[in-house]
Amino acid sequence: MFRRGFKSWCEETAINVRQHQGLSATAPLPPLALARELRVTVIQPSDLKDLPSDVCRRLVGKHSDSWSALTIPSKRRPLIVFNPAHSAARQNSDLMHELAHIFLGHKPTRVFIDPHTGLALRTHDKEQEEEASWLAGCLMLPREVLLHIKADGLTDETACRHYGVSAKMLTYRMNVSGVNLQHRRGQAWRS
Repeated sequence: MFRRGFKSWCEETAINVRQHQGLSATAPLPPLALARELRVTVIQPSDLKDLPSDVCRRLVGKHSDSWSALTIPSKRRPLIVFNPAHSAARQNSDLMHELAHIFLGHKPTRVFIDPHTGLALRTHDKEQEEEASWLAGCLMLPREVLLHIKADGLTDETACRHYGVSAKMLTYRMNVSGVNLQHRRGQAWRS
């Protein structure tokens, strides 16, 4: 369960971040734009010069389903390595999730060596993962955007393409935000 006021804070933050970027409240927020704002470097495995080529091939080939994105903390500038084998919508979601961890100041709770890749990986506790997932969803599709999608009658396909999200993410956010229920009630009332 989230601490009191966390969900409202995430919604407000998503709108404030857009305003800070000079975007309208209903504009898409590309993860790379937020990464630049947060001074986070975003790369893919092939950009890691010291990563052996066979490991890189396994990461984006045979083991591409084993990972999405990871953050390598640094005193200068955090670094996010994303999986280019995933769809663009999935990459956006993964990047926004990692950025949410950074935005929230989360610290990894466990470091381990992945037996498949040999890379040192970090994990966050369940509460931090849930917070990052919620904030990432709000950053990509805040309630105001969802209401805009319904009000303008955008199809799911058009909305997904415009906001760079998957149909699964759009449906999830429509449901957990209450916008689908609100829209159905509004339609029933008008009938």
